[in-house]
Amino acid sequence: MTVDNSFQDYVPVDEWPSVSTMLDGFGDQTLPASSALAGTSVALLGEDGRSFTMAFRDDSSLTWTIATAADDQESVEAKYKAVEARPRIIIIDFVHGAGRQMRDVTVVLNQISGAATVAVSALHETDEAVKGSTEFTHARLEGTKAALHQRSAGLVGKRIYYRYSDVEAYEHIYLTPGTFVWHCLRGGEKGLADVDRTLAFEVAEELYIFFWTERVMTVESVLLVDLQEQRSIGRMFGWDDTTDAPLVLPFNSRLTVLNTTAYPQDHHKH
Repeated sequence: MTVDNSFQDYVPVDEWPSVSTMLDGFGDQTLPASSALAGTSVALLGEDGRSFTMAFRDDSSLTWTIATAADDQESVEAKYKAVEARPRIIIIDFVHGAGRQMRDVTVVLNQISGAATVAVSALHETDEAVKGSTEFTHARLEGTKAALHQRSAGLVGKRIYYRYSDVEAYEHIYLTPGTFVWHCLRGGEKGLADVDRTLAFEVAEELYIFFWTERVMTVESVLLVDLQEQRSIGRMFGWDDTTDAPLVLPFNSRLTVLNTTAYPQDHHKH
């Protein structure tokens, strides 16, 4: 399917569709769930002193426990999906709670290095609307001295084309380690574009945890961008004002790096 944007005009924010228009077009996450963690327990020690334990009862249910240094702890049971992005590098996702109290937890675990990152997205009520936020905690497998995942500029300058389904395609342009442009080329949000805040962390060579939070819609996205395997795997979490309900959208895509921008040599001169 070709993409033709030659007649696509600017779309004002007040004409944007609701965030749920993405649900139909993206479809389900098509990558298979991994059962590699079933029957195991993973203990992570966070850089902030908290510990995170995932007890995987089977291939779809877990007990998630967070404990502080003062030994206060909180446990929840949830349904999870684990996808092996690369051998022994696993992205685990689950939600717990309901309505505005819902949380979406995504853990990226590199069993080779022992490093992990825990991302917890939550909802908050403001005077105007329900907004989202995501807290990142870098951690290591208990008993290891793994180097923690670090902020990365590895995507900066790239323009990447993402095919989420037969009907949904977007491009990203990564401007800085903290900012990117997204633009819908086809699908329910065709013609929509914005500049939003991002974070990226390096997991392995050409493999990045990528996060963005949207200014207009309530969307918190956490995913793995794999330039080597040419795909992304992750989820969007947010709030749909039209249904007054949380939105959870697991997805994967096929990606193509269109180009990488290099500035001219005189870029730093005044």
